[in-house]
Amino acid sequence: MAGRGSGPDFVEALARGLDVLACFDADHGSMTLSEVAAAADLARPTARRLLLTLEELGFVRSAGGSFQLTPKVLSLGMAYVGALGLWDIARPHLEALVKRTGESSSMAQLDGSDILYVARVSVPKLIALRVEIGTRFPAVQTSQGKVLLATLAPAELSSTLTIPSRAGLPRHIGRTEDELLEELTQVRARGWALADEELAPGVRSVAVPVRDGAGAVRAAMNVTVHAAETSTERLLHEHLPLLLRTAGEISADWALWQSRPHTQVEPIRPAGALLRS
Repeated sequence: MAGRGSGPDFVEALARGLDVLACFDADHGSMTLSEVAAAADLARPTARRLLLTLEELGFVRSAGGSFQLTPKVLSLGMAYVGALGLWDIARPHLEALVKRTGESSSMAQLDGSDILYVARVSVPKLIALRVEIGTRFPAVQTSQGKVLLATLAPAELSSTLTIPSRAGLPRHIGRTEDELLEELTQVRARGWALADEELAPGVRSVAVPVRDGAGAVRAAMNVTVHAAETSTERLLHEHLPLLLRTAGEISADWALWQSRPHTQVEPIRPAGALLRS
């Protein structure tokens, strides 16, 4: 697994440590040093040093010549798990919005210079592009991307726009940088963004931000229509108010979820660990 990095800032030791953690799964809950070294494609001395380091940090425990993960590894994914709560909260609201508009609705986050779709409720439509969870598009060509780009500080926005897109589509800004900055300023001021056949012919959408309890924009959600069926006027006058209301409801529910009572306790240490201490 190790040795695949090519960038000048790639940290091989960190990659190898993550490789070691990734060796453990439901079928390999307990592994010997030799098994870890083989699974991670590491020399035995290297695997040993990494395991002992992870043990000292509390992510791994050893017993009887084998190594196991500890519950502390859950902390590495808690931010992502917490974010998943947003989609669970959003799903019924998205479904209700789609029933009222008869159009598809999605949620996306910014990933580099692209948007990444993380939730979607769709209706059958003859549309130029296929969209599903995990689909990515150049942010500047989408309504959701404009909403998310508009939240960035000038320096962060500038650096974000220099990141190559991984969407597999040509990125056509269709405007000068100054015109884009002016549009994003308008998006920030009015609280919504429109993309009118910028991503593909026939694809028209409007998007708004979804915020957490602190008011930070966590995602963007949209309503997408076929340009031949739904005019811009109808999209903005009929669907946008429903979209804004839905985003507000999701944001409010998300704030309540974040404020839930929560207590963290230390895991019970095994008897062997108590004896060693």
